[in-house]
Amino acid sequence: MTSTQVAFAKARAEDRAALVGYLPAGFPDVDGSIAALKVMVEAGCDVIEIGLPYSDPVMDGPTIQAAAQQALEAGTRTADVLRVVEAVAATGTPTLVMTYWNPVERYGRASGRSHRHSGVERFAADLASAGGAGLITPDLTPDSGAAWIAAADAHDLDKVFLVAPSSTDERIAMTTAACRGFVYATAVMGVTGARASTSDLAGPLVARTKAATTLPVGVGLGVSNGAQAAEVATYADGVIVGSAFVRTLLDHPGDTAAGLTALAALTEDLADGVRRG
Repeated sequence: MTSTQVAFAKARAEDRAALVGYLPAGFPDVDGSIAALKVMVEAGCDVIEIGLPYSDPVMDGPTIQAAAQQALEAGTRTADVLRVVEAVAATGTPTLVMTYWNPVERYGRASGRSHRHSGVERFAADLASAGGAGLITPDLTPDSGAAWIAAADAHDLDKVFLVAPSSTDERIAMTTAACRGFVYATAVMGVTGARASTSDLAGPLVARTKAATTLPVGVGLGVSNGAQAAEVATYADGVIVGSAFVRTLLDHPGDTAAGLTALAALTEDLADGVRRG
């Protein structure tokens, strides 16, 4: 496995921000998501986030919800997510899973193990075995995440927790102290989604976060083109893009070649943006 810190260090050495790209596993299907994510790697993503489709995505906007629902209806399961991780991580690109906490806690429950943390421990072991770099956990905070922190540390996995504009300085200090890999600054209050303009909350949040940690800080706030990526790259160590990638594939239903071509073009534009920034 390759820690995301390697990718951030490489980007820093090139005097630029890293581009972090997200797609849900199993969208448009499992093999299709592998092909799409490999295109994103080839076209310039430095780090990949693979979404674990979940039935109650309270923090996701309509674009990512639509893709996740499509993946679930096609029968995508956690084992499929790990297969996607293995395929993408084999490219040498640090590959994280972004997931709500419930599927991790429940992982392997059918095995009959009674210990309440066995799902977490087994998930960490299987993620590491697949070459995954770690987890982004949007609905798990460090003060509620002892089981994950222990399992991640045991398997040398990155722990990426979120900070937000509403986070107090004390909360940011507690959260960043528990992170490994990078810190995820979510600079839009509300659900995910591409936006026409970037948020004026992002810069101050990154500054407060950097005051608390030496870890890289990645920003997710609805970036959808290279110009927005360049703007965010002036103050962030990483530019995180999700909904724009998902929307690109949603806009090409049933036409795999056209979808992948459009995905490559978007990735190249964003990769150029982080270099301009």
